[in-house]
Amino acid sequence: MRLALGVLLAYLLGAIPTSYLVARRFGGIDLREHGSKNLGATNLYRVMGWRCAVPAGAFDVAKGTIPVVVIAPRLGSSPWLPVVLGLAAIIGHVFSVFVRFHGGKGVATAAGAVLGLAPLPLAVSAAVWVVVVWLSRYVSLGSMLGAAAFPLAAWWLQPGDTPTLIAGAALAAFIVFNHRGNIKRLLQGREARFRQPRATP
Repeated sequence: MRLALGVLLAYLLGAIPTSYLVARRFGGIDLREHGSKNLGATNLYRVMGWRCAVPAGAFDVAKGTIPVVVIAPRLGSSPWLPVVLGLAAIIGHVFSVFVRFHGGKGVATAAGAVLGLAPLPLAVSAAVWVVVVWLSRYVSLGSMLGAAAFPLAAWWLQPGDTPTLIAGAALAAFIVFNHRGNIKRLLQGREARFRQPRATP
């Protein structure tokens, strides 16, 4: 029962639609109708700028970290508990019950979860993201390659940590799957590059 409640709490925390709420409060808009129509911090940046996107993105990261480092230790000592709760938060972010199971791509919340699980592999993943985005100007490409780098870094830097390795591989596959529309646009040359945001509607 405690585990079920913990998973539910992690999901509900992850499901808080941060970018949607920020866009409603400070722009008076439904973010699902603007930009890429995604409820992530990247789309919020494109539509409303960094002053709104940075705090929203930071909160999205915290949604993944809190279940791993705060809730999980109170439920037991199994090494799988932080993984399960982190995944629940990510699923909540991507499929939020508060906005008809719409959400973001899960990258920021996944980063928050693995920050609690494996900070050094996350640093490698983040470095890959920065380099790819810097060179290509594609946030989606950086997100996918950064996610793919994490399980490799976990295998290298934390050998024997099976829960983190399995979770990292599952997250990488999940994030790439959620970017399938971006992959199609990348192949067609229609993917939006990272640049200055448009004026706030």
